[in-house]
Amino acid sequence: MALAALRGPPRPPAPLALLWLLLCASGHAGGRLLTVADLFDRVIRHSGRIHSLSTALYAELEKRFPPRDNELGKPSRKCHTSGMPTPNGKEYAQKIPREELTHLILKLLQAWKEPLSHFNQHIEHHQELPDDSLSKAKQISNMVHELKTGVEKVTEKMQSMGIISNSLNGMESSEAAGLSNSNEANMMSDSDFIHCFRRDSNKVQSYLKILKCRIMPENSC
Repeated sequence: MALAALRGPPRPPAPLALLWLLLCASGHAGGRLLTVADLFDRVIRHSGRIHSLSTALYAELEKRFPPRDNELGKPSRKCHTSGMPTPNGKEYAQKIPREELTHLILKLLQAWKEPLSHFNQHIEHHQELPDDSLSKAKQISNMVHELKTGVEKVTEKMQSMGIISNSLNGMESSEAAGLSNSNEANMMSDSDFIHCFRRDSNKVQSYLKILKCRIMPENSC
């Protein structure tokens, strides 16, 4: 009893930590008012953790299940999000209006929501995979949902401050929803699937950093 008292109140579960912190920005009890810079720092760190997890999981899967080669002897890795126009490189991303870049981040996260859920259910049947790999897959699925909620909170904050317009509210994500339910993702090998997700998670993190720098150029980044 005394030991429990010394430890203080229980901390929120790790997958919910980002949402718990972001809710403080809305004035919830127990939290301090977060600046837009604080919010960006949190979602950028969260996206970095997701990318690190996917990199580690990809290395484990590639070792156990080498990617299939096509007729040219090269790995066949057509990602289900390949048809989504995304800027390659910082220079091109900086030219996209803030609203469009924010919408693109949300579309990429939405496009992976259902495929990650299906992948997590599928990979649980791999008895040869260690528990650590299964845990990574589950964490990634939960954390992407968490990140999307976090980016939505940041978007609301930017809109309330007049940093971006409210035009995002009228934007439909039918393209992302269609990609999210795409069978292409379910047809890929496990290592190819995580390779594609790892690529897109890196894009999300890069776009978040670029968006923050464009809003706060004083950071000189």
